[in-house]
Order: sequence, then C-alpha cells, then structure tokens
Amino acid sequence: MLSLIALAIGFILDLIIGDPIGWPHLILGYGKLIPFFERVLRGAFPKTQRGEFIAGILLVIIMCVISLGAGLGILLLCQLVHPLLRVAVESLMVWQCLSLRSLQVAALTVYQPLIEDDLPAARKAVAEIVGRDTENLDEKDVTRAAVETVAENTSDGIIAPLLFMAIGGGVPGVVYKAINTMDSMVGYKNDRYMFFGRAAARFDDAVNFIPARLAGVFMALAAFFSGFDGKNACRIFKRDRLHHKSPNSAHTEAACAGALHVRLGGDSYYFGRLVQKPTIGDDERPIEPEDIKRANRLLSATAFLFIFLCIIVRGFIVWLI
Repeated sequence: MLSLIALAIGFILDLIIGDPIGWPHLILGYGKLIPFFERVLRGAFPKTQRGEFIAGILLVIIMCVISLGAGLGILLLCQLVHPLLRVAVESLMVWQCLSLRSLQVAALTVYQPLIEDDLPAARKAVAEIVGRDTENLDEKDVTRAAVETVAENTSDGIIAPLLFMAIGGGVPGVVYKAINTMDSMVGYKNDRYMFFGRAAARFDDAVNFIPARLAGVFMALAAFFSGFDGKNACRIFKRDRLHHKSPNSAHTEAACAGALHVRLGGDSYYFGRLVQKPTIGDDERPIEPEDIKRANRLLSATAFLFIFLCIIVRGFIVWLI
C-alpha cells in the first residue's frame, strides 16, 4: 500500500514539476557512472570483439546491481526511521523515473518555432530529442521527428517505468532507468559500440518487450477517449506495429499514426548516412505542427489511462491480501 501511495504521488509530482533544469536527477547520476565503468572495463579487457562484448555484459551487471542495491538500501533505511519517510523517498524515486511532463515540454520547444516560421530554431530544438541528422530537415520532417519522439518515448518514458513500479515499487523503476540509460548511451550499432553496447541494447529490448506492446494497446485505447480516431489507431497498430528494426519502437508510433491519420517512419539520415526504414501509417493528410500538440494530448490520455488501471489492479490485490 505504501508503494501504491508513492506511485500516485510520484506521478503527480512529474505532472507538476517535470525535470527542472539544474536539479539533481537520477539520470544525471547514471550519465556519470556509465562512462566511468565503460573506461574501466574497456581498459581491463582486450580490444577484441569478444573482449568488448564481455566488458559490455559486465557493465550491464554492475549498473543493475548498483541501482538495485542502492534503491533497496535507501528504502530499507527510510522504513526503519519511519514509514512516512519511506513513502516520501519512494515518491521521489517514482517522480524521477517518469518523464511525461519533460517529454511534452521538449516537444513544445519544437512546436513553438515551427508556428513562428523559424525553421532553424525548430531544427535545433528537435536535435535535442532525436538521434537523426536535423540540419537539412524541412518543416514536415521536423514535425514528424517530434511526433515520433513523443509516440516512441511514451513506452520507455512513462508506460514501462509505471508498469515495473506498479508491480514492485520504486526500486524496479530505478533499475529499469539504469537499463534504459545504458541503451541510450552505449546501445549503438557503430564502430565504438557495436560489441561493447550489444548486451545493453539486447537487455533493453528484453525488458521493454511487454511494456512496448502494452503502450501501443493503451495508446490505441486512449485515442477513443481523447477525441481521436480510436478505430483507425487500432487498425494501424495491428498492421504496422512491427514496421521498425527495433522490436519495440513501432508499437506506439503505429497507434499514434493511426489516431492522427498521418504517416510516420520512413528514411532518415544518421551521422551522414541514409538509413532506410519502413513507413508507419497511411499518408491521408500532410503532417502539420499542430500534430505535435495532438501527440502530446494522446500521450497524456495514454498515461492517465494506464496509471488508473495500475492503481485499480494493485489496490484490488492489496485489498485481497
């Protein structure tokens, strides 16, 4: 019950506060630990494919053990002092594992220059939230990139941590964010991380397998309650949810594309190289800046629908016990 209360408080904190710039944050801590252990492990193993792969496996193990041990230790100490202190600290854990408000704010920083016809500023803003090359994107491409980011990050930024924390409290959320941060930092298929980052990328795919599919389902359902075409969201989700090289990325993108009646996905440039990707959704109308705000609304509806169900199910189980 204490974890359930913390889940609700942390969700509300994320809605109100988000991730203020300059405040201490869990991800910033991971962002310092991961490069440190990368340097240590790379120096401890041979510069071979096998050596780098083993070093990458050890990075995953070390980060998971640290995040699990620290999370459990902190909550146990707080529980010994007072249960209310445990609730307060676990609420902070939940808050820092979620990124609903920060994702919406980041998307709006792209939307604002677009409606002001300031394409260079929009390109600069979208470069902060996507991995593709943005220097030559036109207005539609910038908008598409922002909408895709909102849709894709609905899963690993909100639904996945909510699912793990609804099951086991703040600690699984802290461990999940360690895994997710590792993937975002070393899980690239380039010369530097092809073998070292493989374990992090595969583990991230594994832990997101169920959450990504739940996120797609809930986004399609949320379309019915947020003024969008839920029927088409379900249709495109079923048809295009595997139209991505990643096994998890296209589920929410497909639901979003169907709900908004736009086409997402397609070819993009990464580090100067064209990467061919399948399209998602039907090109029923040109994508426009207002679709960024629509994607944000769909994101909110998905998050509220999912946490409502989490609280109801978890509360029912607690009541039965």
